[in-house]
Amino acid sequence: MEAILILEDGKTFHGEGFGTKGTTIGEVVFNTGLTGYQEILTDPSYKGQIVTMTYPHIGNYGINTEDIESGKPYVEGFIIRELSPVASNYRSTESLDEYLKRNGIVGIHQIDTRELTRHIREEGTMQGILSSEGLPVEKLKERLKASPVIEGRDLVHDVTSEKTVSWKEKASKTWYYESFDPGPDRTFRVAAYDFGIKRNILRMMTALGIEATVIPASTPADAVKDMNPDGIFLSNGPGDPEGVEYAVHAVRGLAGFKPIFGICLGHQIIGL
Repeated sequence: MEAILILEDGKTFHGEGFGTKGTTIGEVVFNTGLTGYQEILTDPSYKGQIVTMTYPHIGNYGINTEDIESGKPYVEGFIIRELSPVASNYRSTESLDEYLKRNGIVGIHQIDTRELTRHIREEGTMQGILSSEGLPVEKLKERLKASPVIEGRDLVHDVTSEKTVSWKEKASKTWYYESFDPGPDRTFRVAAYDFGIKRNILRMMTALGIEATVIPASTPADAVKDMNPDGIFLSNGPGDPEGVEYAVHAVRGLAGFKPIFGICLGHQIIGL
């Protein structure tokens, strides 16, 4: 099926659709990973964004049930140069195309992703509309113009956990990871704010002797103080940190209470 990508500055790309048939809007960004498209698709940090892979050949090792960072894909759309017609890996359970169809994600391939990457690198990230429904270009442009921008929006609300959860799963030992044993009498307890946390962060914490308790993004400072953890972790997540005022307020109330560490959005919240 034919597909089209239109950026808010009018730049247009024509290609072939894959995944589900539909229309989607999001901030168009790029990722330079040579592998890891499954982890990228399921990273809640990409909520609200259409992701472009700069590596040209995607989908060759399919999809498996292990390499996921959350319960479902969160990208608004997926852009690649060429979709592999064959998915070949001993862990693969389905193709990338099948996975996107099953999860309602619109994809486009057979476009010049180098040109797209250079354009948004030079001009800055911008909203885009991706469609494989054959809708008129002017109608798509109108929908794009009327869509809300990411700045100031609270996308964390859409991805955070609804309740407090104790994390148990450990990371397996690999060539890049050596286990750390804090000793039989010492377990570090960390309250991990879930702004869109990736599972592998929690796996690594647990493997390093940390007892991680995942808490919803809206958890107030007083509730964390009642937990009395050894440290506080602020996770990655989507969107603009200024749209997550309640988290900034909570961290301000926790400053100086216990050590605080943040990744990505969590780090930006510390800055605010």
